[in-house]
Amino acid sequence: MDYFFDSSVIVELVLGNEEYLRFRELTIITSTLHMAEVYYFLLKKYNEKTADYWIKRLDFKLINMIKLEDSINAAKFKFKNNKDNLSYADCIGYIISKKLNMKFLTRDSKFKGRENVEFLKD
Repeated sequence: MDYFFDSSVIVELVLGNEEYLRFRELTIITSTLHMAEVYYFLLKKYNEKTADYWIKRLDFKLINMIKLEDSINAAKFKFKNNKDNLSYADCIGYIISKKLNMKFLTRDSKFKGRENVEFLKD
């Protein structure tokens, strides 16, 4: 089974979290939105040089096209789960992962127990 990587999981891989080593050899399948979140995190924590280094070093495959239908379904999912204060990026990742029959790999506890999710805790 393939995984759709949430940005929080990619960050943990970059930081070398030992709990995530089993995913280190996999190709990171994610979206440009999630990579933007990773890049922003690295800019904030380190600097542009480090952020550029990791973007070049990571083995990732981007799902480049987010279709209108996926965006609408993500908005509906976010609205339905409004009390959980989910991010749009995570809602889009979750909807796309379901559509592509991939597990949504995340550290966000708000997704724990949801269908098609592999929740990782520290």
